[in-house]
Amino acid sequence: MAFALKASPSMSSTATSLSHPMRQRHAAAVPVATRRGRLVVRAVAAVTAPAPAARRASQSAAGERGLSVAEAMSRVKANGKTAFIPYITAADPDLATTAEALRLLDSLGPDVIELGMPFSDPSFDGPVIQASAARALAAGATTDAVMSMLKEVTPELSCPVVIFSYFNPIVRRGTGNFAAAAKEAGVKGLIIPDLPYDEIHGFRKETAENKLELVSVVGVTGARATVNPRVKDLLQEIRQVTDKAVAVGFGISTLEHVSQIAGWSADGVIIGSAMVKQLGEANSPKEGLNRLEVYARSLKNALP
Repeated sequence: MAFALKASPSMSSTATSLSHPMRQRHAAAVPVATRRGRLVVRAVAAVTAPAPAARRASQSAAGERGLSVAEAMSRVKANGKTAFIPYITAADPDLATTAEALRLLDSLGPDVIELGMPFSDPSFDGPVIQASAARALAAGATTDAVMSMLKEVTPELSCPVVIFSYFNPIVRRGTGNFAAAAKEAGVKGLIIPDLPYDEIHGFRKETAENKLELVSVVGVTGARATVNPRVKDLLQEIRQVTDKAVAVGFGISTLEHVSQIAGWSADGVIIGSAMVKQLGEANSPKEGLNRLEVYARSLKNALP
């Protein structure tokens, strides 16, 4: 699994206030700040699941092999490319549109797709994704419904899908049950931005059968005018302590951003809020899908 480096507007400032009771209880254990010039990052988790048994004949060879996220990133790195990792929110504006958006994005050749699980207190997300989650929940989105949709769609996709979920919905369902549901839905990974530090050991033990891996993340989502130049140095610092792939996200929204991050030798770029806006600001699902295709294609084509 790749390390995910999220570029925040100020690397020395903390993330948003952890207003949820669960996060208040553990906030001191997982600071997001700089200490003596070194970045302290929050741990999140990724659980790699087996590929679904059924595969459509139209799938690519990569899809038929059921590439894990780590394998997909390794392949990109071996080819000297930069991974393209789009993010959208599940069920915004509805699950049928999300299913079509996943198919559309997959047709453009992404290396990984992140799918956000709607949550009522998305404190690590900026206003665009917060509004997107609110719309999805208002429309009746549930974890079960999202998993059911994914179970139908993932066999058609040629790239791995990773769920981005806050910890509270996972705890409510039970970590083992949530991981099992993700496996059954064909999901390849799970990112938990607010996984408390003192929960990591227990979470890893409970999900060991699902091949749990740990990655790191810092920052709050949202498109920005510029990418923090500190990211360039941080990339080099991370490479001194790991040989895992490093993807940069949070704030990536323009062709210039994509080219800049690729030029800094990041292994991948993650585009979230700007992708979500294409669907969320459209007057209809059809218009949103058209906007998403044009925008995603332009960023994909900007990558080396």
